Amino acid sequence: MIPIGASPTVRQPQSQPTRIRAVLAGVTALALSAALAACSGGSSGTPAADAKAGGGAAASAPAGSGAPAAPVPTGGSAAPAGAKVVMPTGPAANLKKARDTKAGPIMMTTLAGPKSGVSADVWVWLPPQYNDPKYAHYGFPVLTLYAGGQSNGYNTWTDEHQLPIQDIDAQLAQQQKAHPFIMIMPVQNLTGDEHHSFDCSDIPGQPKMGTWMSQDVPDFVRANFRTLKGRDSWGLMGASSGADCSAKLAMQHPDLFKAAVAIDGDFVADSWSWKGHEAEQAANSPDKLIASSKADVRILATAGGGSAYEVGVVKRWMAKAAAPTTVEYYEEPGGEHSTVDFGKLIPMSLDWLTKNLTGPQSDS
Repeated sequence: MIPIGASPTVRQPQSQPTRIRAVLAGVTALALSAALAACSGGSSGTPAADAKAGGGAAASAPAGSGAPAAPVPTGGSAAPAGAKVVMPTGPAANLKKARDTKAGPIMMTTLAGPKSGVSADVWVWLPPQYNDPKYAHYGFPVLTLYAGGQSNGYNTWTDEHQLPIQDIDAQLAQQQKAHPFIMIMPVQNLTGDEHHSFDCSDIPGQPKMGTWMSQDVPDFVRANFRTLKGRDSWGLMGASSGADCSAKLAMQHPDLFKAAVAIDGDFVADSWSWKGHEAEQAANSPDKLIASSKADVRILATAGGGSAYEVGVVKRWMAKAAAPTTVEYYEEPGGEHSTVDFGKLIPMSLDWLTKNLTGPQSDS
C-alpha cells in the first residue's frame, strides 16, 4: 500500500451537537473489515477488469507527458441509442498542467459555467489507461472529489503529499483492484470566509455554486473526455466539508450520480449566508435531505473511531435514511478528523466505488 504523508488537520466537526443518527431500513450497516481496506476485491459484473487487463497500462507514456487529454473532436454528439461510450462533444477546454504526480500530470482550467454564471477552477487527472491506444475507444468512469476546509483556490485531492489518490488509483488499477477513474477536483468556494461558504448550494443572493457543481462541471467533463452513458459510472467523494457536498449532491441529483463516499462529514448546511432563507437552507442540508430522500443512490459514510462525537454524528445521520437510499458505514479504528487519517481511507474508498460503479467500457 502506498504510504500516506503527514499533513495539516482539516476542518474539525462543529462543537455543538448535530442532529443526526445510525443505520436503518434500506440502509446497510457495514463493518468494512481490514480485508476490505486491503482492497482485496474487484468489481464483479462489469467490464472494468477487461479495461484494466493487458497490463502495463500504468506505464503509458502519454499520461506522464504533460499533455492534457487525447484530442477532443469538435462537433461531437451524445451516444447513439444502444451505445455505451459518450464521445467528447467539445469545445475543448484550455487545460494547463498544474503539477506532476507519479501517476501522471494534474491539469487545471478555469470553468466559466454557462448555467450558473460561476467562473472557478477545476483540476483534472486522467488515468494512464485513458491515453493508452489500447483504450482509445473506451469510455471511463468519473469520480468528482471535494476537499475539506474552505477549498477556495485549492483542492487538497490534487496534492499527492497529502491525499495521493491518483497514485493509489493507478497502482490498484494496474493490479485490477480498482477502476481507472477520470478524477475531477473543483473548488467549493470563491473566498476564504468560512462563515459565508456556499455549502455546495445555490444560496439566494450568492453565486450559484450548486448549479456549477451539479450541471456545469459534469457538462465540462462530457465536453472534453470519453465518458459512459447514464449515471452508473459517475461517483462523488469528499472529506469533512467535502463529505457534506458529496452526500448532498448525490441525493439531490440521482439522475446524474449513482454512488458517493462521505468521509467524516457533519452533514449540516451552516453558512451564515442562509440567514433569512431557512426553507432553502433546509432543502440543501444533508441532515434534512437524508430523512426525506427518495434518491436511489448508494453512500458510504465513514467516521474516525478516535472521536466518539464524530462517530455519533455519522451514525445519527445514517439512522434517518430509508430505501431506496442506502448508506453503508465504516469506522476507522482510532481515526481522527485529519487529512492524514482521510488518506488512510483512500484504498478502501476506491475499492467500494469500484464495486458500486461501472468501469471502463467500449462499444466494440
